[in-house]
Amino acid sequence: MKALNELSIAEARERLDQGAVSSVALTEACLGQIQSLDGALHAFLEVWPDEALQEAKRSDERRSRGLRLGEFDGIPLAVKDNMLVQGRHCSAGSKILENYVATNDATVVAKLKTQGAVFLGRTNMDEFAMGSSTENSAYGPTKHPRDPARVPGGSSGGSAVAVAANMCLGALGSDTGGSIRQPASLCGIVGLKPTYGRVSRSGLIAMASSFDQIGPLAKSVEDAARLFEAIQGADVLDQTTANVEAFQASGAVVRRQGLEGVRVGMPRQAWGKGMTDEVRTRVRAAVDVLTSLGAEVVDVDLPYADEALAVYYVLMPCEVSANLARFDGMRYGVRAQASTLLETYLQSRASGLGREVRRRILLGTYALSRGYYDAYYRQAKRVQTLIQNAYASAFEHVDVLVSPTSPSTAFKLGEKTSDPLAMYLEDLFTVGANVAGLPAVSVPCGDASGLPVGLHLTGRMFDEATLLGVARAYEGARG
Repeated sequence: MKALNELSIAEARERLDQGAVSSVALTEACLGQIQSLDGALHAFLEVWPDEALQEAKRSDERRSRGLRLGEFDGIPLAVKDNMLVQGRHCSAGSKILENYVATNDATVVAKLKTQGAVFLGRTNMDEFAMGSSTENSAYGPTKHPRDPARVPGGSSGGSAVAVAANMCLGALGSDTGGSIRQPASLCGIVGLKPTYGRVSRSGLIAMASSFDQIGPLAKSVEDAARLFEAIQGADVLDQTTANVEAFQASGAVVRRQGLEGVRVGMPRQAWGKGMTDEVRTRVRAAVDVLTSLGAEVVDVDLPYADEALAVYYVLMPCEVSANLARFDGMRYGVRAQASTLLETYLQSRASGLGREVRRRILLGTYALSRGYYDAYYRQAKRVQTLIQNAYASAFEHVDVLVSPTSPSTAFKLGEKTSDPLAMYLEDLFTVGANVAGLPAVSVPCGDASGLPVGLHLTGRMFDEATLLGVARAYEGARG
């Protein structure tokens, strides 16, 4: 029988509604797991036990009176350290923001609070979400839940480990180039990046504003769908959000048995070099499962897919350079004591920002500088349009695209920190969805040498229903 902290959100919801379990008991089970494991794994930067138990108690009292605020009333969740929670520290994994206390809730946090969710604490992350291993956190790395000598992926590694290690029932992460899906793959859970504009970014500390998107990390596709349904929607505080028909989780999980009539595309560009043999074997086996469910699997051409990684690593640093200019010790961030204004800027940023963050600021500033803007930024924007058009053409013929999520399983701590290019290649299969603004999900598809492998599905813009329907059908068939 499952321990309470091992329950899925759907299972916990059912038991709460039946009166078979209390929110206090669920929360205590998660807090106990955090106390037991987090010293070794470092998934959390801060835990809020007293407040979580108080909120859980209020949830139980509501249900005793026949009241329920929403689907997440009494459900223990975790939140990545770049989303504001009013009255709580929010550092984005950086020393320069170690003293910052949020004055308001991020829209996604406010929506879940309105539904009665219980927030357990804030999770570790690569500094300002820049990384693929959660080794770039200013507060130390997060460790893989199965093998603490390995990385959990990044930048939402803390949230992924918190879910995978049953420290919470679900969590929020942010995805700029794969930062939800890649750690989900490495940790063996489900991670969804919604269509750009589906979820408000208000209250998210920005990395690259035209790529960032908040999404769920969960134990099942159904749980991810429920979390997504709760946080979606247009927001007057974020003008990039889209006013489109609302997603309904119940509609996304109807394809439990078959996939007849669904066309699955295998991009030729995603099945060449770049992945280990074990990953290739597991993902091809997953494609065979889709075929057995009735899906028609076809090869598709995706021109310029090979350029997506290069486009991302030109445009993203440019936006990083602009977004992080404010963190200078004067306007925002910890201020160094220096004799001149220039020295204050230099010392504040040198001591407050990590090596990878400084690297990306420099790269972006260079690409935006006079004489290089046309050669780098403008050219990358042109190729981005070609990539978006290529995806649009592919989706005229197929319903979803399939590939691995990550080219390898979890690698050793420190294995790639000295080689930025090797680390950037971890985003090989995920950045395309960000460059094109499309929804994508990673679903566990087996183990390779005892470590999880992820199946990556990309869908049409604003068609999370089909995407998650296919993912749920695969999950159900695999068992």
